[in-house]
Parts: sequence; structure tokens; C-alpha cells
Amino acid sequence: EVQLVESGGGLVQAGGSLRLSCAASGITFDDYVIGWFRQAPGKERVRVSCMSTSDGRTFYADSVKGRFTMSSDNAKNTVTLQMNSLKAEDTAVYYCAADPLECGFTMDYWGKGTLVTVSS
Repeated sequence: EVQLVESGGGLVQAGGSLRLSCAASGITFDDYVIGWFRQAPGKERVRVSCMSTSDGRTFYADSVKGRFTMSSDNAKNTVTLQMNSLKAEDTAVYYCAADPLECGFTMDYWGKGTLVTVSS
């Protein structure tokens, strides 16, 4: 059984930082694309960042570029999302997802999410 478990969410003041982690089991990590998505209250889920764990290529949404950094530890089957200079509009439930081919809304496996709340 494949499981993705997010952790690291919480309450932080605007301008602060949080580090999210996604631990995967049941998959060979470096065969997958890993994505971070977020869904704010009353809004649609959006893609935040993606990483091809086999070669380290990354993608960031314009809204987080320069503030968020995604990294992976393939030996530990873990990816992290370092979030700096947080803004109130970053408040959302953050999900990680995995797929063999692409980073999008139809990825094969999803975690249950971790809540990030940024107070202004």
C-alpha cells in the first residue's frame, strides 16, 4: 500500500518560515515525480511545486518562486518544502502527491494534507 504523509504544518506569523515534509512508503521514490499542492478555504486546489526525484528538476508556481524550495532525500523517501517569507495568502492545506509521469491534479497518490496558517 502506498502512503504519503505530510507533516510540519502549523501557525506562523507573516514573514516567518515553515518546513513541510512528505514521507512516502510503498513506492520507489526516485521513480516518481513529487508535487506539492495547496487548497485555501473556499478555493480550488493549486499546484505549488514539483520535483522529478530522479534528476532534481523542479517547478515552482509564480506565487511562491523565490520563497519556497523543494528538496528530496531519496534514501529516506522524503521530500521537503521549505517555505520562507510566508504571507497570509499562503494559508492553506498543503498536500503532497506522487506520480510516475507527471505533476498534475490526476497524480496517482495523495497525502491527507497538513494545515498551514499564516497570520498577518
